[in-house]
Amino acid sequence: MTSLQVAAISLAIASVFGLAGAAAKLSSSRVARGVVDVYTTVIRGVPELALMLMVFYGGQTLVNYLVQRAGGEYIEVPAFAAGVLTIGFVFGAYMTETFRGAILAIPKGQMEAAASIGMTRSQVLLRITLPQMIRHAIPGFTNNWLIMIKATALVSIIGLDDMMQRAGLAAAATRQPLDFYLAAAAIYLAITTISILLLSRVEKRFSLGVRKVEFK
Repeated sequence: MTSLQVAAISLAIASVFGLAGAAAKLSSSRVARGVVDVYTTVIRGVPELALMLMVFYGGQTLVNYLVQRAGGEYIEVPAFAAGVLTIGFVFGAYMTETFRGAILAIPKGQMEAAASIGMTRSQVLLRITLPQMIRHAIPGFTNNWLIMIKATALVSIIGLDDMMQRAGLAAAATRQPLDFYLAAAAIYLAITTISILLLSRVEKRFSLGVRKVEFK
């Protein structure tokens, strides 16, 4: 299914942007922090549809300008590539805040203790930081993933043959829009429900041995 492919690849791209953005925000470099602050502020303030259209049309114009300057011929940016890059780039801003918050939730004393017993940075990252970061990030990650699945419906605007476009074509051909759009909505609901169940199991797996504190 095209919609799931778009969502899965976009998630991978968003995770890369998110990890890089979180690392930059937590770094000592003012330039890196400033660039990522601008990135997250702008992305979270501009609608996904506007960004997708800008990337699809503006990106295509920029690519062809560079290609023609290099002596090449006109090329067309595939709608699939434009869709996944835009969604991944957009949700990378949200993932940045998710991963940054998850890292900050880890007590610094644990990493300092690990370093004091001779563990290398890579060992601290793999054995201390990443497992706990995943546990703290899963709720926000789940929320971003669910929103991302719904955002894939926007790729039909740029001509990608996804579920919403097929529903629209079927609705126009049969003049029964309610039936086909309800079917599409039911499929999205099924995907998000399964995602919640699977990610809940992942969260429980990474929360083994962690005692929850209940406030009365």
